[in-house]
Amino acid sequence: MKANEILARARQEKRVVLTEIEAKQLLMQSGINCTDTRLAATKAEAVQLSEQFGYPVVLKVSSVDIPHKSDSGGVKVNLKNQAEVEAAFEAIMLSCKTAVPTARIEGVSVQCLAKPGTEVIMGMIKDPSFGPVIMFGLGGVFVEVLKDVAFRIIPIEKSDALEMINEIKGKKLLEGYRGQEPANIPYLQQMLLNLSDLVNTTPEIQEIDMNPVFVYKDGAVVVDARIILASV
Repeated sequence: MKANEILARARQEKRVVLTEIEAKQLLMQSGINCTDTRLAATKAEAVQLSEQFGYPVVLKVSSVDIPHKSDSGGVKVNLKNQAEVEAAFEAIMLSCKTAVPTARIEGVSVQCLAKPGTEVIMGMIKDPSFGPVIMFGLGGVFVEVLKDVAFRIIPIEKSDALEMINEIKGKKLLEGYRGQEPANIPYLQQMLLNLSDLVNTTPEIQEIDMNPVFVYKDGAVVVDARIILASV
């Protein structure tokens, strides 16, 4: 589905939160690599998609009414066969319907289990004074506890993207600290530029959260993404 169709459907359904699948489609169309994520409305479809992707896979509840999927028991990872996928589908449905009885649940999203890498986050918020601001930082505990993030006003240029990457305190982790493979810095730069372009050309977007993004020596991939549209 094209970007304008995704946005139009959300508006037609009077919602401002995109599903994870919609968010990743929007990002992919902007040149931002994401894990291939598809919707399974039934348990049988979840198994079929899992076998197409190849195990292990991840299942997540697909519902715009459940923003924090893990808190509601809506995420199951490292599923290695059909039986585990079937059990995970049932557990997700039961848990999420119990946690949020009024939630509209369209099924589960199915995706391959991404290879572990250095975790970073990228995103955008709209500042009341400055407008759209792009954000980059190390993921996990670094963003939650240390607040190790850098910001720039959109649009950004290549030099801005590199400054953001170099600015964070945990930069050493991206350079291959203690045996970790080094991050592909030019690839991260381009991801930030693509994100800036997406925001600059799509004023309907209010907020973007790409977390985590796994970074490797040969690229990076967005594992989870959330996009919120401006209210109309």
